[in-house]
Amino acid sequence: MVGMNTLVRRGVARLGIPCVWRGKCVSSGNEPAESNRVTPMLRHLMYKIKSTGPITVAEYMKEVLTNPAKGYYVHHDMLGEKGDFITSPEISQIFGELLGIWFVSEWMTSGKSTAFQLVELGPGRGTLTGDILRVFNQLGSVLKNCDISIHLVEVSQKLSEIQALTLTEEKLPLERDAESLVYMKGVTKSGIPVSWYRDLKDVPKGYSFYLAHEFFDVLPVHKFQKTPQGWREVLVDIDPQVSDKLRFVLAPCATPAEAFIQHDERRDHVEVCPNAGIIIEELSQRIALTGGAALIADYGHDGTKTDTFRGFCGHQLHDVLIAPGTADLTADVDFSYLRRMAQGKVASLGPVEQRTFLKNMGIDVRLKVLLDKADEPSSKEQLLRGYDMLMNPQRMGERFNFFALLPHQRLHAASQERNARQSKTPASSVPGFDELVWQ
Repeated sequence: MVGMNTLVRRGVARLGIPCVWRGKCVSSGNEPAESNRVTPMLRHLMYKIKSTGPITVAEYMKEVLTNPAKGYYVHHDMLGEKGDFITSPEISQIFGELLGIWFVSEWMTSGKSTAFQLVELGPGRGTLTGDILRVFNQLGSVLKNCDISIHLVEVSQKLSEIQALTLTEEKLPLERDAESLVYMKGVTKSGIPVSWYRDLKDVPKGYSFYLAHEFFDVLPVHKFQKTPQGWREVLVDIDPQVSDKLRFVLAPCATPAEAFIQHDERRDHVEVCPNAGIIIEELSQRIALTGGAALIADYGHDGTKTDTFRGFCGHQLHDVLIAPGTADLTADVDFSYLRRMAQGKVASLGPVEQRTFLKNMGIDVRLKVLLDKADEPSSKEQLLRGYDMLMNPQRMGERFNFFALLPHQRLHAASQERNARQSKTPASSVPGFDELVWQ
């Protein structure tokens, strides 16, 4: 079967040289001279392009980030102050605690099942799952009759090792089987079984809560520009004027991925992520069949933005085509596309801004409790800095959004309950997406 990227390359090769695309080149403007070096990934990409022609941005992202031999995620610990970016769980423990409360609340609302799986896609260093597990442990009296298991979907061997150090009991050795769908197993410090997988489809089906924090924004996107001739896909090619340099070009004809563009699309530039659609379809089918919920938090928009493809290196914006393999690549999540791909099988909520979600979840109440308990001025200062980073509209407060997938009956039951007590609360009554009433 011929793949989509192969069809694109063959089409470009047949129809001649595509035209240069001069869209936004997102860059800090001060990349060091050594960042222009010829990296092993650049050599690999140039050989690939010379052999088969220009490649899609999706194929470029996939190679740069997850190539088994040279991929950025495969061999880097890119998180934290020494990495290329910091995520919300690395900034403040409150973030993970509130998400833990969200999952427990949904478990209680949906009937307190005797067992559930917590499945995280792209768990980073394991910090977020660790914070959630601390909440589960603190609410042990509530969860005592529930059989909980942790399932982590991670393609990076480097990060899976860091996750194991964060989460598991050192005295109990990990089980490893590189050839198995479950390539690593262990037990958390609180005695909960944890397993690692490379693909969501390998995770056992069953009543589950799914978490994807800064996961969808690194999935490969196809980029399209509207031209007088119609939509044309943006490709990555070798710059004929400069040795060892890449450039963006437009495909000379339509490409297969154009099928993902909506017929009534009004923007002149769009990014589409087929992989995100596949994952949302899988999550929707699972939740509709066995219950649970999915909580997604990421950079994103509701079908309004255009060119968001960018790179990060050393906490600075980085030109996406310079020194590939040394910087993270990302594109904002189109939540309107995720909603469409759920295909009505489940209900969707959001996106809502991170500051709204966390405020609705009670971040101010939790901050006050922690500040009252903090003895050292430095601890209080750290808590306040973390709060500002999460909530400030100029920082993460408005840039990140929350989005949820839930069974239709979850919202239907909430509606019936409200009618019974003649409540004036909003239609969804789902924590985070509506304001909690503190009594």
